[in-house]
Amino acid sequence: MDSRPGEITITKLTKIPDPAHLLRRHWADGVLPARALLHFGRDIANKVAVEASDVADQIREATAADRAEQREIEHFRTRAAVVIAVLAVLLAISNLGGDNATKETINNNIKASDTWAFYQAKNIRQTDYRLAADQLQATLALHGDSIGADAQSSINSLIGRYRDTADRYETEPGTGPCGGEGKKELLACATDYEQKRDHAIKQDPNFDYSTALFQIAIVLGSVAILATSRAILAMSLVFGAVSVVLMLNGFLLLFELPLG
Repeated sequence: MDSRPGEITITKLTKIPDPAHLLRRHWADGVLPARALLHFGRDIANKVAVEASDVADQIREATAADRAEQREIEHFRTRAAVVIAVLAVLLAISNLGGDNATKETINNNIKASDTWAFYQAKNIRQTDYRLAADQLQATLALHGDSIGADAQSSINSLIGRYRDTADRYETEPGTGPCGGEGKKELLACATDYEQKRDHAIKQDPNFDYSTALFQIAIVLGSVAILATSRAILAMSLVFGAVSVVLMLNGFLLLFELPLG
């Protein structure tokens, strides 16, 4: 088709988005004035510019949202790391308490055994002296007429020493670790060692369970950091709270565990 001066011939138009009013008006003739085509191009350019601006805004919004999410993740991981550090400190304290309880159990058990052995030795010696005194007393009763006065005096003196020694073994205050070496002091001392041993025995399971749960809590906290999971971190805090209660009970024995 021939074109008139100042006009452009359009032989084929394909994929023109949102045609302008001028394009629709001159489409029947197949010829578009240069001005109409120029306006059409400007409309398309303006639309593309608007769409590009919207895309840029969306990119900026997405970038800002991603940065905010990353900051939140970093804050979460920082808090989780602090929780793990606190749990590690408490784990060390629980381990220390458990070690001390074990040492107290062993040491007091040894001291109690030694003190009871000393008490038994004192009791045997006391019994021997009393038996010896009774035997001499019986000898005097049976053969007193045939024994001279000097011999009787010596035997009576010996009987007195035996009985005094036996009485001294009953209570003998002093400055030793038990406050003396008499049977009375040794009995009280051995009983005290046994009470301390039993106290440490009750403490030890609390520290054992506390240590195990602290370790589980630390593992869960580490997993929470890797998975960025608040639920797992919450589980770690629950285990940590139970561990703290058990650790405090290990030191104070506020309640008795159902399991030894």
